[in-house]
Amino acid sequence: MTAPQSIWRPGVTLAHCNALSAGTMLAHTGIVFTELGAAHVSATMPVDERTCQPMRQLHGGASVVLAESLASVAANCTLDFTVRAAVGQEINANHLRPVAVGGAVTGTARPVHLGNRTQVWSVEIVDERGKLVCVSRITMAVIDREVRA
Repeated sequence: MTAPQSIWRPGVTLAHCNALSAGTMLAHTGIVFTELGAAHVSATMPVDERTCQPMRQLHGGASVVLAESLASVAANCTLDFTVRAAVGQEINANHLRPVAVGGAVTGTARPVHLGNRTQVWSVEIVDERGKLVCVSRITMAVIDREVRA
């Protein structure tokens, strides 16, 4: 049996994904890419003062930040970054269970559709026990990058 072919453009590594986070909301919220498979990418995010709501539970918006961050980085890692870019077009999320401050969550993004003009990604977020916390679907628009002289 042969290994599945990777969807990532050449040179994409975990280090590359984490380097994209520098100076962004990903770094601010503590998101760290942890796994890069042939057709999925995973990242963790702490549930702490940066990502909780006043009731000291994971903020739903933080889950959406994790989901969109995963899909955005993943989508862009399938494209020739010098010519094209993927930008968020639509996102939905279903929040299924709370996570208390002091833990962490892990999100995994997988492609549903990789087209020339749109990509659709599915993201599942689980807690440290592997219990499903949030499911999200993100549509990315694939656009031509502006060439600056």
